Amino acid sequence: MSILSIQSHVSYGHVGNSAAVFPLQRIGHDVWPVHTVNFSNHTGYGDWGGDLIPADQVRSVIDGIARRGGFELIDAIVSGYQGGAAIAEVIIDAVARIKEANPDAMYVCDPVMGSKTTGCFVDAAIPPLLRDRVVPVADVITPNQFELGYLTGVEASDIESTLEAVDAARAMGPETVLVTSVRRPDAPENTIEMIAANGDEAFIVQTPWVGTKLTGTGDVTTALFAGHLVKSGSVQVALENTAASVFNLIEHTFNASAPELDVIGGQEAFVAPARTFNAEQIR
Repeated sequence: MSILSIQSHVSYGHVGNSAAVFPLQRIGHDVWPVHTVNFSNHTGYGDWGGDLIPADQVRSVIDGIARRGGFELIDAIVSGYQGGAAIAEVIIDAVARIKEANPDAMYVCDPVMGSKTTGCFVDAAIPPLLRDRVVPVADVITPNQFELGYLTGVEASDIESTLEAVDAARAMGPETVLVTSVRRPDAPENTIEMIAANGDEAFIVQTPWVGTKLTGTGDVTTALFAGHLVKSGSVQVALENTAASVFNLIEHTFNASAPELDVIGGQEAFVAPARTFNAEQIR
């Protein structure tokens, strides 16, 4: 299967397409990366080289793919960190054109804005564009609790309120919602969860909290969830496979004392994770 991935790119470390492409390839997908920024490293370091890629250049790359007849071959589109606000319209246009060529193509949007610990770290124009323009055309969205709250106006703090926010998000357009990095006061200590919902069903998966914060885990999560969902068609299977791979990758990176996600050294996590987890149906 072929996946078009419209995200940032860094040379050092693994975020955006630098985090998404190889895991998707490792589980058997042909990935066509389109970069929205070209940075030396992620901006969390406070210093980086490179530039945002202008929207017209991003559009030009996508147009070139269209001229090769590529749109008919795309099974899924994944978007993440957008860089400049103008990228939103490029993505919306690309999704519409790809779906015209292949109505079965799935659009998976990671509405990257920030987190409860960092706050919003993107241009102030991007969150409302994501909420009002991009999310409504997505088939799948993968927000964290902070992003889900912004999109819906519903504060997600426990399972009940998170499901309420998920329903509000699905009413905006997406059929499927994956909520990453779920925290709730009554969860077992040193655990972290994800919730995925589609139609009348919702599932939760719980993994140990490794005790480290690594940039790029959300990008790997979105990529793997998209890859497993487009392949299996099952939200539960996609959630379980994604949780297993992401946990094992983080654990491997932590044990290796690597400063960035060890996507290459920990690649067995994508195809043969040492530890797996069952998703519990909660609706």
